[in-house]
Amino acid sequence: MPNLRLALSQIDPWVGDIARNSDEVVRWTARAVGAGAQLVAFPEMALTGYPVEDLALRRSFVEASRGALVELAGRLADEGLGEVPVVVGYLGRSEQASPRFGRPAGSPQNCAAVLHRGEVVTRFAKHHLPNYGVFDEFRWFVPGDQLPVLRLHGVDVALAICEDIWQDGGRVTAAREAEAGLLLVINGSPYERNKDDQRLELVRRRAAEAGCALAYVNMVGGQDELVFDGDSIVVGADGEVLARSPQFEEHLLVMDLDLPAAGDDHTDGLLLSDGLHLVRTVLSTEPRAVPAGEPAPGIAPRLSDEAEIWAALVSGTRAYVAKNGFRSVLIGLSGGIDSALVAAIAVDAVGAENVHCVSMPSRYSSQHSRDDAAELARRTGLHFRTVSIAPMFDAYMGATELTGLAEENLQSRLRGTLLMAISNQEGHIVLAPGNKSELAVGYSTLYGDSVGAYGPIKDVYKSLVFPLARWRNEEAERRGEVPPIPENTISKPPSAELRPDQKDTDSLPDYDLLDSVLARYIEGDEGRDAIVAAGFDPAVVDRVVRLVDTAEYKRRQYPPGPKISVKNFGRDRRLPITNRWRRG
Repeated sequence: MPNLRLALSQIDPWVGDIARNSDEVVRWTARAVGAGAQLVAFPEMALTGYPVEDLALRRSFVEASRGALVELAGRLADEGLGEVPVVVGYLGRSEQASPRFGRPAGSPQNCAAVLHRGEVVTRFAKHHLPNYGVFDEFRWFVPGDQLPVLRLHGVDVALAICEDIWQDGGRVTAAREAEAGLLLVINGSPYERNKDDQRLELVRRRAAEAGCALAYVNMVGGQDELVFDGDSIVVGADGEVLARSPQFEEHLLVMDLDLPAAGDDHTDGLLLSDGLHLVRTVLSTEPRAVPAGEPAPGIAPRLSDEAEIWAALVSGTRAYVAKNGFRSVLIGLSGGIDSALVAAIAVDAVGAENVHCVSMPSRYSSQHSRDDAAELARRTGLHFRTVSIAPMFDAYMGATELTGLAEENLQSRLRGTLLMAISNQEGHIVLAPGNKSELAVGYSTLYGDSVGAYGPIKDVYKSLVFPLARWRNEEAERRGEVPPIPENTISKPPSAELRPDQKDTDSLPDYDLLDSVLARYIEGDEGRDAIVAAGFDPAVVDRVVRLVDTAEYKRRQYPPGPKISVKNFGRDRRLPITNRWRRG
């Protein structure tokens, strides 16, 4: 049985930085070749980054991608890496018109290519285009109609791109019909909670349907709201996990695969399932000896639920800061749980030396909250200062007659103005501390605590904020470090501290109850009647639904933040702001 040494390059491409991404492909290919790899694969659209959104509609960007692909093939050969085929994703264009989709020749496509001996030896486009959740690929791309099969060292390797295996049939069924020995899938699959289990089940099922081993390479890093967790996997035709990369870190997975020998058939252009045409590229027909050395790919251990979420929040924050050219962050540190959690995430993401926090007390700020903020700063080593907003508040109140909610919101807006002023003066990027529960019901002040360029816990319900804080402290103790978040911050009742003795429960249901209703209404898309039928108090449901619906305009103006749930506010959930439907 032929042996193929495969390398899956789990890397972090940067959207739009084609030159950097090309350098990374060369660097990781060199590592793979040094490990004896005979075939190297990179993630979906690794050359351009993913997703490129409406950059795909710019002809200049498409042509830059296509030109860089050709240059990359030549560069790999020039650097002595050309003998090993490299599969890399890029942004391409169609050669023919697609009347079925109303798209002319030259329309953008989500493509991949095989580079070998200085040439682009085959190109193909993604067949199944996702158009749900965070994906809008029908807006940008036209689908491909080929099943590319690479004959290498006596083995037939079928190639696919991400969604091609998330949908039934298509290239999976066609791979079986082509009698492929391996189905290699390149991916840009965003993270969401528990997706690693879903992903494993998927690749096992598709391997069985394709009748061959399946190798799945995914990217890591963050792109605006999306976080990519890697989790590259190789399974046998029987579904056995042969190797698995760690989550949330760049990694080169190299392993030897014993695969069935390709048949004698060299047929090209054969019509397969789903209208796919077989395109076979023959590079070598004879098996080769096993390369020297024996890779130890291993099966990386899975992270706990809290550790996985924490890694996603840290990865998303780090990527947003770095990829947008910033080095430091600024946070309004109130002594409450939300800003404390954001500060701890920021410290892990960019280092305490790059985290600047400001305590901005008013007449209603408790001493224990001021002390908690200072204690967190002491524990983590971040930069900390105190700037009272009391004189500014008094000046406003002396010039205007504000009471009730207007008076409360003025305090928040003064803090937002101060944070943005410091940001402008010192060059930090401001992180907003709002959580998903608050954003859902509009429990935040527009142009106040909503200011900032990124919201690290935007997709984290309040009822999850506390377990994450406890987990991070426990993790610090396990490492022999000082827990970053003071215990008093975690244990005290949540309060905005904008009026005397204020508690969040004065305005909202208990967070466990609130979040249970929100999860059904937001993630589950359940209507009011269905939620009530599940046993929830009709008055509570009516109130929560009304709050969510009327806060849409606030959410539209909130900064992006890392997606961890099946449906976040932003790319996933798009509802009209002006909306009279109130029945859920």
